[in-house]
Amino acid sequence: PAVRAIRGGALRTMAVQGSAADLSVPVLDLEEDDDLEVFSKNTSVADGSPLPTSPSSMTNQYHLDREDPEESLEQNPEERERDLFITVDNPESQVTAIETFIMYRVLTRTTRGDFDSSEVEVRRRYQEFSWLRSKLEESHPTLIIPPLPEKFVVKGMVERFSEDFIETRKKALHRFLQKLSVHPVLSHSPHLKAFLTAQDLTPHKKQGPGLLSRMGDTMRSMAQSMRGVRGRAEEFSSLQDYTDRFNSTICSVDRVTQRVIREQKEYLDELRQYSPTYSQWAELEEGLSETLKGVARSLDLIGQETEGQVQELSEVLVPVLHEYVLCADTLKMVLRRRDNIQADFEVKNEALATRKVEQETVRVCAWVCVCGCVRLQEEVDSLADRLEQANVALRADWRHWRSSLRSDIQTSLLSTAERNVQYYEKVCIQYTHT
Repeated sequence: PAVRAIRGGALRTMAVQGSAADLSVPVLDLEEDDDLEVFSKNTSVADGSPLPTSPSSMTNQYHLDREDPEESLEQNPEERERDLFITVDNPESQVTAIETFIMYRVLTRTTRGDFDSSEVEVRRRYQEFSWLRSKLEESHPTLIIPPLPEKFVVKGMVERFSEDFIETRKKALHRFLQKLSVHPVLSHSPHLKAFLTAQDLTPHKKQGPGLLSRMGDTMRSMAQSMRGVRGRAEEFSSLQDYTDRFNSTICSVDRVTQRVIREQKEYLDELRQYSPTYSQWAELEEGLSETLKGVARSLDLIGQETEGQVQELSEVLVPVLHEYVLCADTLKMVLRRRDNIQADFEVKNEALATRKVEQETVRVCAWVCVCGCVRLQEEVDSLADRLEQANVALRADWRHWRSSLRSDIQTSLLSTAERNVQYYEKVCIQYTHT
C-alpha cells in the first residue's frame, strides 16, 4: 500500500516561477484496509497452476508507471547527469587528552572547474558534518536540508564506539553527502565546497553571526511563532497539514518495522534452539532418524534465510524509513521559518499602515512621520522580496524532495518485497523436501 500511495500521487514537474506546490499526493494510510494488493493478481495460481519459482517472479508482476525519459530524470534527481561524487568511508578512532572521537574519510571526485583538483580527500568528524548542515540551513532557510543521524544514539545502539554504531553512522553520513551532491542548489554551496576541500575548517567556522546575534534571532523566531501568521497562502497551509499527517504515518511505519525486526530476531533464536532438539531426538528414534534429521537440516536452512530477511530489513528498509522520520522534523522547521519570514513582513506592514494613518491625522512633526514611513516602506519592500524568494525556493525544493521520497521508498520497499518472496519460496521448498 505504501508503494501504491506514493506511485499514484507522484508530483509532476512544474515551473518554479509562479506555480503552487502540488499537495494532492496522499500520505501513506495505515488504516486503509480495503486496498492491500501490492502485486497484480495472477489467476493461474488460483486455477491450480504451480507457484512462480523465480525469486523475483512476483515482484515482476508489479509494474511502475514509466514516463518519458526526460520526465523520468525529473522524477528521480539522482539519475541526472552528475559531476560531483562523494564517498564517506574508512572511519578511524582519534584519542586526545580531552576526548575520543571518530574521523571519517571524505573522498570527492568531480569534473567541476571551480575545484582545484578532480579528486580531493579530507577527514571529518561528526561535529563538522553538523557544522555543514547548520551553515546550509542558515544560508537556505526554506530548503529541505537532508537530515544527519542522531548524535548519540542510532537505532537503539547505545555504545558510541561499537563497530555496528560506527558502520551505521558512516552509511548515514555517506547518504547525507550523497543527497547534497545531487541537489540542484545545495551541491553548489560554498560551505559544501569548503567542507569537501579545506584540510582545516577552523577559518570557515569562525565566519558567520556571533552568539548574541543567533540568540536574538532565536528569541525573535519564538515571538513570531507565538504570534502566528494571518495571511498564509492555502498551498502552505495544505503543506503544513500534509507534513503533520506524513510525520504521524512515517513514524508508525518505522515503529512497526522495528517491531517486526524484533519479532523476527526472537523467531530466529527459537529456530536455533529448535533444530538441535530434532537432532537429539533423531538419536533416540531409529525408525524416524532420517526424517528427524531432515527436519533439523531444514530448520537450519530456514534460520539462515530468516537471518538474511532480518538483515534486509535492518540494512535496506529501516535506514530509509528513519531518514524520513527525521525529514518530517526538518519539514516542520522549514515551514516554521517560512512563517517567521511572513510574520515579520506582516508586522512591518501593519506598522507602516499605522504610520501612514498617523501622518494624515497628526500634522505636528509631519516630517518625522514622512521619514519614518520611508524607512518602513523600504523594510516592507525588502521583506516582501525575501518572502517571495522563500516561497519560490520552498516550492521548487518541495518537488525535489517529493521526487527523492518517491524514489527512495519505492526502491527500498521493492527490494524488501523481493527478498521476502525469495524467503518464502525457499522456506516452502525446504518444507516440501522435508
